[in-house]
Amino acid sequence: MRILISADMEGATGVTWPDDVMPGASQWERCRSLFTSDVNAAVLGFLDGGADEVLINEAHSTMRNLLLEQLDERAQMLTGRHKALSMVEGVQYGDVDGVAFVGYHAGAGMEGVLAHTYLANSITGVWLNDVRASEGLLNAHVAAEFGVPVVLVTGDDVACEDALGYAPEALKVAVKDHVSRYAAVCRTPARTAADIRAAAKEAAALAVRHEPAHGGPFTIAVEFDAEHLAMAATVVPGVERIAERKVAYTSGTMYEGIRTFKAVTTIVAAAVEEQYG
Repeated sequence: MRILISADMEGATGVTWPDDVMPGASQWERCRSLFTSDVNAAVLGFLDGGADEVLINEAHSTMRNLLLEQLDERAQMLTGRHKALSMVEGVQYGDVDGVAFVGYHAGAGMEGVLAHTYLANSITGVWLNDVRASEGLLNAHVAAEFGVPVVLVTGDDVACEDALGYAPEALKVAVKDHVSRYAAVCRTPARTAADIRAAAKEAAALAVRHEPAHGGPFTIAVEFDAEHLAMAATVVPGVERIAERKVAYTSGTMYEGIRTFKAVTTIVAAAVEEQYG
């Protein structure tokens, strides 16, 4: 049994505001340990449940946040950016039996601690076939295309509720309860580590590959907070403007869809100016 952990940081234990997750910010170093604790608890739980291998794909920002030296020695970590499938790199090779979304969060325009979709700001909403989409929803569809089920989701309570829509069978662990975008009622790391480990052990039984899903075509719409960002996004072939601040494109597969989304967000991020956005 081989498990892939897609590890994001906004949904980690104790994380509530930008300084907790921005590399180099005042609280980031402290929160790296909290993030690593959550991920390591998932590793231990999956190994408890019978997994033979656990690969962690670092999926937050620079993708260089987890502390390798604090992870269980039986795990491996893929760290760094510029990966074909970004947050779920690794699902495409036919050797992963289940994927866990650790430290996930709600999507842009939703309630939830540090809610966003790929870009911290600029994007005000993403829709997949007219359904409001979080990173979890997008990534779950990518994984399904390769026959890999989502077996565990951790994050705030809103992220866990969101996961009911895209991974109803998966185990969910809320490490904090949303109060506002920058506030939460947080459990202690000792408690969340125990909860995540227990859930991961149980989730290992769900790690059974299935037939690849072929649910296309997929239409992805993206709304921005400024008109010029929609214009910038149309540089990507196939992306069309459908409203003043909104673009959309259609892909035959989610593999193509997520790669186009990555291109759109990369170009849009480069089009943002300081202060004015």
